[in-house]
Amino acid sequence: MRTPRPLPVWAGRTAVLVGIVLVALNLRTAVAAISPIVADIRADIAIDSVGLGLIGALPPVAFAISGLVGGSLARRVGLERLLVLCILAMALGHVARGLAPSYGGLLAGSVVAFAGIGLANILLPPLVKRYFPDRIGLLTTVYVSMMSISTAVSASLAAPLADAAGWRWSLGVWAALAVAALVPWVAVLASNRGERMSSRNAGTASDADTSTSAAPGTDIPVAPTGRLAGPVWRSRTAWAVSAVFALSSLNAYAAFSWLPQILTDVSGVTPLEAGALLAVYGLVGLPAAILLPPLVVRARSVTPLVFAGIACFIGGYAGLLLAPTAVPLLWVVLAGAGPLLFPVAIVLINLRSRTAAGSVAMSGFVQGVGYTVGALGPLAVGLLHDATGSWTVPLLVLIATAVACIVPAIALGRVAFVEDEVERR
Repeated sequence: MRTPRPLPVWAGRTAVLVGIVLVALNLRTAVAAISPIVADIRADIAIDSVGLGLIGALPPVAFAISGLVGGSLARRVGLERLLVLCILAMALGHVARGLAPSYGGLLAGSVVAFAGIGLANILLPPLVKRYFPDRIGLLTTVYVSMMSISTAVSASLAAPLADAAGWRWSLGVWAALAVAALVPWVAVLASNRGERMSSRNAGTASDADTSTSAAPGTDIPVAPTGRLAGPVWRSRTAWAVSAVFALSSLNAYAAFSWLPQILTDVSGVTPLEAGALLAVYGLVGLPAAILLPPLVVRARSVTPLVFAGIACFIGGYAGLLLAPTAVPLLWVVLAGAGPLLFPVAIVLINLRSRTAAGSVAMSGFVQGVGYTVGALGPLAVGLLHDATGSWTVPLLVLIATAVACIVPAIALGRVAFVEDEVERR
């Protein structure tokens, strides 16, 4: 496939660039803003542990469902229009949570916000493919980094905002960031840019075109629209990328749910230290989000990068099993480096699809499968701990999930495209 000539990211697509950045900044605010102020919320609204657990389980479930339906909705509604609806859902969800008179209102607002976030997760990779086929690595770096920043900022500001203005403002204020993200996308729709690009593609590239063309009258490369000849699950590459994404998702959600308790029980750290180590676990992923997408784009084979993530998972968990009190910080850093597989999988969604349609289908399938598996992680680890009374079996099972990913890692060493595999089958 011919590599498109890279252009400045703002070349004729500034509104889209700003829009992608602002949407990415919204993708974790609803997830991270509630847990630091649970005590404040409970002072006004009766919420038991089951209720809190339900809200905590909503994100991966919502993301998984969004992955299953997102591709179909995008084809019917259009990428840009559906993204505007997602942003509106985020804003409405934030407002509903801030105004919630009861637990039911808080839950309903969370469902709406997470549904918008989940669909936006699906839409960003194909939007990058559509508008920035010459800058896939850079744009993936930008928006994955913005997601990490979104998590850190919303979590750190939640308690100070609640202290200054109350928990309702602390939850509802993020609607303003969602409204800000609307502006560039409304401008894109108003200029009818997405429809013009699609029509240009129809005139310059056939469905089977494997190259990236330039819009007439401009030097802006535009990914061919294309069409899949069948369901994406027929593609071995789609399944391999889904396995990598699922491994990252399962281990990350399991760690955010149970790592502090594991460290307290097996490493002898205090709850305060365990919380700090969990923060370290989350921050380790930021350098990976910045460095890895360009490496994936340039790499002859992504198998070594996937092997690196697998090795980090195994090393971190093995350390907690064999020498838990020696250097718990090192084990946390290693385990936290494992989710480098997340940006690798996100980039592969675009690199292993030839067309915008393939990217949409891949994004929905990969994230649908990945988040479905990820939602099972906290539950499986908790059940295994309750059944055995220790953390040995849960950690061994997490190691086994990493080992199992060796097979799809090897499969991804062969460059193949989802459209080709679907058509052959």
